[in-house]
Amino acid sequence: MRPLLHALTATLLALPFTCTAAAPACASPDGRVQEEGFVRINGIEQWVTMRGDSCANPVILIAHGGPGNPQSLYVNGPDAGLSKDFTVVHWDQRGAGMTYGRNKPAEDEMLTVEALRDDGLAVARHVAARLGKKKLIMMGGSWGSVLAVNMVKTSPELFCAYLGTAQFVSHRGNTDGHAKLIALARAAGDTETVTRIEALGPPPWTNPRSFGIERRAMRKYEALSADPMPKEWMTPGARYATPQALAAYEGGEDYSFFQFVGPRDNGMAATIDLYKLGTDFKLPVYLVQGTEDLLTTQEMTQRYYDAIRAPVKKLVLVPRAGHDPNPPTVAAQATLLREEIRPRCL
Repeated sequence: MRPLLHALTATLLALPFTCTAAAPACASPDGRVQEEGFVRINGIEQWVTMRGDSCANPVILIAHGGPGNPQSLYVNGPDAGLSKDFTVVHWDQRGAGMTYGRNKPAEDEMLTVEALRDDGLAVARHVAARLGKKKLIMMGGSWGSVLAVNMVKTSPELFCAYLGTAQFVSHRGNTDGHAKLIALARAAGDTETVTRIEALGPPPWTNPRSFGIERRAMRKYEALSADPMPKEWMTPGARYATPQALAAYEGGEDYSFFQFVGPRDNGMAATIDLYKLGTDFKLPVYLVQGTEDLLTTQEMTQRYYDAIRAPVKKLVLVPRAGHDPNPPTVAAQATLLREEIRPRCL
């Protein structure tokens, strides 16, 4: 953690603060932001972190993927290099990470896209008020891209731009990757994988284990043509490396994944179809897509991108990149953020 340069910067750790009562974090435009804590959002305390070198910078709100995989715990994660030019805000979604640890759901409590969307919008309003910003940059990858699109479509006035990576468009419509995986395995003479994946059949599936089986095989083949993720990206900070925090992360990951797939393909994933939200956007839209992505394929992203109407839109295809973050993907995101999005959001 970097030293604090101004007394106005607060580190709240595990002490709860509320959206309505918190004093502004930025009393001076040249102040540094270094804050983490629980915020009361829609009836429960949810974990929010804010880090950046200057209060004058634009703010990025990141919707994490998974849906149970928060990025707040990775102090040297993929976004670590952005703090010079942006304030980066992470939020552990309902049912994930520190938020799950503080508010363990009942066994029959269900997650919905709409509830998580409304949580995200409440977080966005809190962040904007706390940091003195009119609008935020919305950013999301994989599951987070579903949540982010729902947020910017519902309340576009809160955001100056949307940046999506590995854009998840429609769970039921994404059969491209299934067929591509089988073709790659067959070309490699990998009869074991071919047999296993063909036995699943194309999505949607009624067995909740099928998603994980296919995703593991996809990662195997993406790794053959994509650059690896640096190990330091996945190293948790000291606060998140305690047994309690790790248990909360793992518990939230299991809970959220099951809520996503459902016991018989009736979880949140089954409800996702971004076309139903409409393809007209009131803000600039930027999409970053790995060419080796087998889960949310280049072809599916291209079809969605072609349908989008927005004041500005851009699709960046990234070679040597699959579905999960890696250096080429992060470099493409950083270039868009610094060269095209930041000037629009100052």
